[in-house]
Amino acid sequence: MARIAVLIVTHNSERCLARCLARLSDQQEEVQCILVDAGSSSTTYLDGLDTRPGTHLLRTANIGFAAANNLGYRAIPEETECVVFLNPDAFLAPGTLARARAILAAHPRVGCLTGLLLGWDLQADRPSGRIDSTGIFRRWYGRWYDRGQGEVFSGQYNRAETVPAACGAFLFCRRSALDETVLAGGAVFAPDFFLYKEDIELSLRLRRGGWSIHYDPGLTVYHCRGWDRERANMPHTLRLAAAANEVRLYQRHPSPYILWALAKYLLVRWARL
Repeated sequence: MARIAVLIVTHNSERCLARCLARLSDQQEEVQCILVDAGSSSTTYLDGLDTRPGTHLLRTANIGFAAANNLGYRAIPEETECVVFLNPDAFLAPGTLARARAILAAHPRVGCLTGLLLGWDLQADRPSGRIDSTGIFRRWYGRWYDRGQGEVFSGQYNRAETVPAACGAFLFCRRSALDETVLAGGAVFAPDFFLYKEDIELSLRLRRGGWSIHYDPGLTVYHCRGWDRERANMPHTLRLAAAANEVRLYQRHPSPYILWALAKYLLVRWARL
């Protein structure tokens, strides 16, 4: 039985899934891959994956990223020790899973690992040369952000450390930590978070349960980043969803920062910022 389960939620992911799975196969670690398709417009790119060795394919409507991950989590064998939540547009560098498993073995109170997420230019089919995330941090007034995002990568953020939260594109989690902190019905991610901020909510819940979130720069993952970095080009509905989930975040984890979240939501909703 594989000690590592990799859970990938797809939604119209035909441009990147094949590379994601190929990089996963190159890991030289035995893994159980759980694929959950959440309402892709066309599913022909999934043809044959249900017979791929070590792969379990589930299909559902577009129920949202959090709910689809919860569905996949319930399909993971009980004997699994580590669970990886991996975006279909995230590509693992060689040796990433083996290194991550060794770190968890050496640090029994680390509940979740993240790594050096570097940008990948899908159109040019090569690394962008810029940082995508080195952990998620919070400004003094309450705004969460991916540290280093957009910076030209030149070896910075090269120290392993505890971080406040981890980017959901790559979460390497201890199964026992997830099981200790699940929500009602066995949900790993808060199901009312359709999309955005669900990774931060899980990180806060793990920390509240006594587990730490750890960043290790030796874990390298390339991420295409499915949304437009130019905020003005993002659909208003997506910006509003992200702002609403920030309010939900502080409803679940009460903090004075909810004032920032409410102000942001009103500005996005009414001023369309």
